[in-house]
Amino acid sequence: MLYHVELGLMPLFHGLAVEIESQVPSDQLPRLFWAMLIYFLLPLSAMLLVVHAITAPGSWSAALGCRAFQFWFSVAYSITNGVHLLADIRIPDSRGDQVALMAVLTAIGLLINREAWLWWQA
Repeated sequence: MLYHVELGLMPLFHGLAVEIESQVPSDQLPRLFWAMLIYFLLPLSAMLLVVHAITAPGSWSAALGCRAFQFWFSVAYSITNGVHLLADIRIPDSRGDQVALMAVLTAIGLLINREAWLWWQA
């Protein structure tokens, strides 16, 4: 998400406007921004749980149920990344860097799915 914002602000460094025509009414933007923040913070929290599980292998965060949650959580995020990738590809004037970024993020997500699956099954 942070890299996404950085890419969106790149035109500023070349003297171009970054304003985008929005289809979302202005009064709904705060809700959208909160949703984006939560979407970013949830994987960060999941990552902290994994770190806790690694540092304390006998703890609750390393239990079978938590490992299953980590797998299904990673699958949910991979699905949303895949949908985002398809949406970026379907946009007629899509930016190549955005499509490449989403392709890489989707591939990384699939690798995370694999590792979460192996950890769950261990």
